[in-house]
Amino acid sequence: MCHRPVATRFPPEPNGYLHIGSAYAIYVNHSIASRFNGSFNLRFDDTNPLKEDMKYVQAIQEDIEWLGLKPDVYFGSDYAHQIIQAAKKLIAKGKAYVCDLTPEQMTEYRGTLTEAGKNSPYRERSIEDNMSLFEQMIAGAFQTSEKVLRAKIDMASPNINLRDPVLYRIIHAEHYRTGTTWCVYPMYDFAHPIQDWIEGITHSLCSSEFKDHRPLYEWVLTELEVTEPPKQREFGRLNISGSVTSKRYVRELVEGGFVDGWDDPRLPTLRGLRRRGVKPEGIRRFLADLGVLRSNSMVDPAMLDHYIRQDLKECCYNAMAVMKPLKVVLTNMPEDWSEQLVIPNHERDISMGQREVPFSRELYIEQEDFMEVPAPGFHRLSPGKEVRLKGAYFIKCEHVVKDSSTGEISEIHCTYDPATKSGSGFNERKVKATLHWVSAKYGIPAELHLYDQLLKESTELSESDNIWGELLNPASLIRVENAILEPYMLEATLNRTYQFIRHGYFCLDSKYSTDSRLVFNRIVSLKDSWKKPMGS
Repeated sequence: MCHRPVATRFPPEPNGYLHIGSAYAIYVNHSIASRFNGSFNLRFDDTNPLKEDMKYVQAIQEDIEWLGLKPDVYFGSDYAHQIIQAAKKLIAKGKAYVCDLTPEQMTEYRGTLTEAGKNSPYRERSIEDNMSLFEQMIAGAFQTSEKVLRAKIDMASPNINLRDPVLYRIIHAEHYRTGTTWCVYPMYDFAHPIQDWIEGITHSLCSSEFKDHRPLYEWVLTELEVTEPPKQREFGRLNISGSVTSKRYVRELVEGGFVDGWDDPRLPTLRGLRRRGVKPEGIRRFLADLGVLRSNSMVDPAMLDHYIRQDLKECCYNAMAVMKPLKVVLTNMPEDWSEQLVIPNHERDISMGQREVPFSRELYIEQEDFMEVPAPGFHRLSPGKEVRLKGAYFIKCEHVVKDSSTGEISEIHCTYDPATKSGSGFNERKVKATLHWVSAKYGIPAELHLYDQLLKESTELSESDNIWGELLNPASLIRVENAILEPYMLEATLNRTYQFIRHGYFCLDSKYSTDSRLVFNRIVSLKDSWKKPMGS
């Protein structure tokens, strides 16, 4: 029985960026440690010099801090001497041997799920020979992959992970932290339990694909005769339907140019979510509501969007944006006349203040807000009909102007009623619709990016050979290049989110937005399609 305080860890490889599944693993480990007043470590599993880089270390730390955590940081590479000594102890006990089989031969000898493996011809080397050969491996006497150190367990085990797994391999490459100090590196399954024990980890909590590795984890600690060994326990893996949560798949998408880098807002990477404008509070609420999954789960993206939306709706500043502009000319207003209207920044929270919005003779409304021949149930603007412009006046459509060559509507002429100004108390007649608008004279151009799920509906990914060009949803990114925003949005900053009335929640794109060209990403739409299950 373990009598030490609960201690957990998150052990990422520094060879890529974190995603929502990583955030879930972080949440499970951190929340369980917190529940028992324990500790939570971040330990970089940096035992493969071919793939690791300090840029990933920095990015992972930034993402975890963004989530609101500041764990103690450790590096697996710092334990190289202890892990070497552990390997020598196994050799001395006759539990490990140096093997000369090539990788191809080792695969052949390993057997299959239905057929037992067979012993390596080098399995019965003497302890003295194995120790000497391992020392030579450490000293760099052999080429990359020429020899490996293997555990001596059971080549007939029904669990393939116990069929004399590799403990150490030779890699002649410079490590991003230790340089050329070492040319032998431990395998994850060997290093991980030792690193856990060195750090005083009590519970190695990992996703369910490691369940079959648990017997090896326990074998290593048992054979090393450690006191109070940590315990490996598994939880379900989190997947988001219509998305990609495998780091390998994400890398294929990035390197194949199918997405705009690791921070593409369509990706479930934490960098992508941050660029999209998601706040960490929404992520934390989402993860907390999931709890500890017992099995691998495919979660509807609408659930994640629900928590993102719940977080944003109370803190976003309102603004008006017209995506597909249709010009409105107020014919009973002087050409050079305009006024500043005062409009609240939030519908309910008066503490968020007010802003001035210029109102002028020529305006833009959404094309979809006008129908020359209104369909049944259409209550927005049409000839002879009256609507309210948000925060402004009633307007009435008097005339439609069409392009002589195409026959398409180019502008509509309306009159406005000065007596109907918002806040004036006017109530002599009612209208059935309120439209958002932007001054044509003072509005500013912007590009809006609207996101949907990355993959087509019901897409099933294979282990390999995914033809991404055929699997991606063509509507996963829609660029609205000619949107018009109220001039207040010139003051937009990267750390602030906005609700564009009727269109959703938006933020400045940190990658492409410039002072001369504003680009906004839609975080989520206004419509919430996820309903929390009864009794949950």
